[in-house]
Amino acid sequence: MSPLHDRGVISRYREYLPVTDATPVISLNEGSTPLIHSPRLSERAQRNVFIKYEGLNPTGSFKDRGMTMAMSKAAEAGAKTVVCASTGNTSAAAAAYASRGGLKCAVILPAGKIAMGKLVQAFVYGATVVAIRGNFDDALRLVRELGADGSVAIVNSINPDRIEGQKTASFEIIDELGDAPAAHILPVGNAGNITAYWKGYREFHALGKAAVLPRMIGYQAAGSAPIFYDRVIEHPETAASAIRIGNPASWGGAKTAIRDSAGSIGIATDEEILEAQAWLAKNEGIFVEPASAASIAGLFKCLEAGTGPLAETPEGSNIVCTVTGHGLKDSDTAMRGRGYAPIEADADIDSVRRALGA
Repeated sequence: MSPLHDRGVISRYREYLPVTDATPVISLNEGSTPLIHSPRLSERAQRNVFIKYEGLNPTGSFKDRGMTMAMSKAAEAGAKTVVCASTGNTSAAAAAYASRGGLKCAVILPAGKIAMGKLVQAFVYGATVVAIRGNFDDALRLVRELGADGSVAIVNSINPDRIEGQKTASFEIIDELGDAPAAHILPVGNAGNITAYWKGYREFHALGKAAVLPRMIGYQAAGSAPIFYDRVIEHPETAASAIRIGNPASWGGAKTAIRDSAGSIGIATDEEILEAQAWLAKNEGIFVEPASAASIAGLFKCLEAGTGPLAETPEGSNIVCTVTGHGLKDSDTAMRGRGYAPIEADADIDSVRRALGA
């Protein structure tokens, strides 16, 4: 395919990915998301803080990076149907990339637990959606059973091709900054992302493309924090639905990333996460879904604590916070309890001036 038509992560980083000339690349030009310098966060942190805004991927979340790889390799293997468990974003990405590649897609998700902005994506992209009376961990268990006989391809992050695609975000950060950051803070749900970022950083470091390796700092929602508490959470609860997971598939990879980078895992309450979401939108002009704001809440908590791996990074160093999904994925949660409503006015200038307080 002409480079003008394919500018996705496989095209950009092909030599670092497990693809061959026989791999049919299924792409929506994912990746190349902006790394946005955040002046107010930087002032607050006394470090150069950058936001890796993954909500500007084609389906609105970081999942597209891994899905282009998983779907391409599934097609190469001859799969006709793919299946995934999802808290929302994976289902949107799987359905979109399956549609793009001419594959059938089945989605298993927890009934009543998916934000409508994500659920509608699965439907409009043409997936078959099954809502179970259970949580994400139940859905993933069922997906494993469905995929056991090889009749369908699993495209959750238990599929190593997903991790391969997601690691390209680290490559982009190094390409843009000229090196890895001193620390990288990101939300942790199923833990594939922190696993993938660390893999990408290590690979580019080994190739001499990065002089340093970052401290990996993960944040979970307090009601859904199995890695922090080091135990499975049977009934995880959080308003940050994308990280409402009690038994992460990539638990081991996340622990390795945190240990080997001298990083840490922390928790933020729903209140702290939603406050961070609102702060980021109001102060930096970046609107993210609640789970994404766990990294910003985590940054604030690290700064307040004044200890830990972030405190050990020098002032003036580069810090990256990944925000994983666009705010329009879950606008209902952003609106809830905030009192957002337009000020009504008559259609005359005096009425509008009064409404504006002028």
